[in-house]
Amino acid sequence: MSSDQSSNQKKTNQFTIIKDDPNDGHEGYGIGSISLENMSSVIIDPNEDQAFVDMEAMHARSAVERRVKFQSDRDAVPNGLVYWVVWVTVEKGENGPYFAGVGGSELVVDRSIKRAYKSMPEHVKHMEDSLKGKIRVEHMDEHSKKLLKDFLANFEGGDMWKNSTDELKNALPN
Repeated sequence: MSSDQSSNQKKTNQFTIIKDDPNDGHEGYGIGSISLENMSSVIIDPNEDQAFVDMEAMHARSAVERRVKFQSDRDAVPNGLVYWVVWVTVEKGENGPYFAGVGGSELVVDRSIKRAYKSMPEHVKHMEDSLKGKIRVEHMDEHSKKLLKDFLANFEGGDMWKNSTDELKNALPN
């Protein structure tokens, strides 16, 4: 995506922070369901050196995922560009909101042939890990991890980053 296209898009750099329990005071239907209200999706584009929140990734409709047909075989997209959808869960702690869980999932996109690759089981697993407060970024390349770290550390003044665990801070390069 060119910088002109990205500047014309509405920027929604906003993390969702956990809300009240939707089942509070109610029994029966919905009990035991998973709430995604405190999860956001951050797109890491190492090709353009950018990171941005794109909530449409929650429904596989992010700017990167549009207008391509997904393949289950990575070899079907040999000349594709690598992107990451990073599932970020935000919780409230003693000092305020913080990044509690982070899981990076790979996307490979070749716009010239309108094909892309992603592993749905991997995306689901990384979303689940993020919701459980786990940090899963060890499989990401160093440049992408640096972009993610810079984005999180500078997000809205950096308070959420400061409140985050040492595990997250140590998983992402300085």
